[in-house]
This record gives sequence, structure tokens and C-alpha cells, in this order.
Amino acid sequence: MGLPVGGGIGGIIVLIIIVLLTGGIPGGDGGGQPESQNTSAGSLNACTKGSIRQNPECRFVYYQNSIENYWSKELPRRGKRYTPAQMVVFEGQVSTGCGAASSAVGPFYCPADKRLYLDIGFFQVLESQLGAKGGDFAEAYVVAHEYGHHIQNLYGILGQIKTRQGPESDAVRSELQADCLAGVWAYHVQRITTSSGQPLITDITEEDISEGIDAAETVGDDRIQERTQGGANPDGFTHGTAEQRKRWFSTGMESGDMSRCDTWGAQNL
Repeated sequence: MGLPVGGGIGGIIVLIIIVLLTGGIPGGDGGGQPESQNTSAGSLNACTKGSIRQNPECRFVYYQNSIENYWSKELPRRGKRYTPAQMVVFEGQVSTGCGAASSAVGPFYCPADKRLYLDIGFFQVLESQLGAKGGDFAEAYVVAHEYGHHIQNLYGILGQIKTRQGPESDAVRSELQADCLAGVWAYHVQRITTSSGQPLITDITEEDISEGIDAAETVGDDRIQERTQGGANPDGFTHGTAEQRKRWFSTGMESGDMSRCDTWGAQNL
């Protein structure tokens, strides 16, 4: 198989950017064994409560725990069983149930093995090459977006995607829905608690929300195409425009209701 069906936050577009800026594809053609591949949240599997002080990258485990905690309660409330999605942290290249992939693809979800793949170095690309503000909540948005694809997979949505490019393609509708589902989690984030009743993530500020919205806009097809091609080509859209990504993320974040994330029935994306 080719690249993961679930797509990435910027998908293959990120690969194009890196090729243009560096003249090559990190990791070669995607074949062979990865430089490193760690499961159960990768090298972060030793993260425990408070360990973020020793290893700042443990924040990604906090994001994961908060996101899965929310969906593990919300889906059963709607009559749907939630199955956890393992987060795999890797560097360079990785072997997945959807085939081999490199860091250049960016974070992505593979529906075949129900895993989220994350190269933390992507967030430097998001800031330095795509011009995002960055910040912890921008990172959390990216992780929540990929878990949005997991929710879609559990509902059988990813298996129904047929059209891969175009402003109203199935691919664009899928990505915008994942943005909206990320926003739904963002709405509930401060209400999500551990078994002891303590919130996993607290003190979300307006600046945090701004970082998430900014990240959603930054990876819009039009913004990326303008950087790489000098202009936007709607026929090549795979993820939606900056305005669309911002609007659908905001729809989820302002409503907190996944039923508002029906991009498939929307007349105006």
C-alpha cells in the first residue's frame, strides 16, 4: 500500500515542502527499516505523573491521555464502543500497517493498524517552514486531529473515502471533520479528569486557543500551495483551505458536540 489512508495533518504536502527546501527526501524513498521505532507512546512510555519536568516531551502523553479519556467516555454515551489507538513515536522512517513512511509525511493515522504515528520533529517544520506560531496547544491540536481520524475509522468513515483531491472531495471532507472533532475535544479539555478526579490539562488560555486555530489555518491547502507553488490550485486540495480548517475546528471547539461535525452533509464546506 501507499501512504496511510488516514492522512496526516499536512499530508503529502509537507513532503513537497521539504523536497523544495532541501532538495531531497529525508530517509530516502520510504523503504527499508526505520532509524528508530518505539511503540506504546514510543520513547515516552516511561512517562509518569510529574515526569514532564524531567522530559518535556512527556507532554505528548498528556495530550494522548486527555484525548483518549474524552472519547472513551463520549462514544459509549452515543452507543459506540471506543477502542484505544496506540501512539507510536518514531524518527526518520517507520513501518506501519499502511506501509512504510518517513518523517516527511508529518503526523498521520493508519486505519489498518489503528495507530497514530508521530515524529515530534514535525513541530519544528510547522513553525520554521510553515510559519505557524507553535506552542503546546498547537501540538495538542495536531494530536487531536489524528485521533479524529481514529474516531472516523471506528465509525467506518475512512473506508468510504473515494475521491482524493478537489475542493469538495471526500479527502477534504474527512480532514475538515477531523479538525472539527479536534475542536470538540478542545471544548471539553479542562473538564477531562483522571480516575482520581484531577484534570489532566488545566488553565487553557485565549492564547492557547489562538495557537490551535493558527495551526489549523497554517496547514490549509491554499496556504501551503501558495508557499510551494506561488498560487492555490483547488483541484489539488486534499485537506481544505485555511479558512475552512479554522472554521471547522472552531465549530467543534465552540459547540463541544460531535454531531455538529457533519462535513459530509454540509452544502458549504
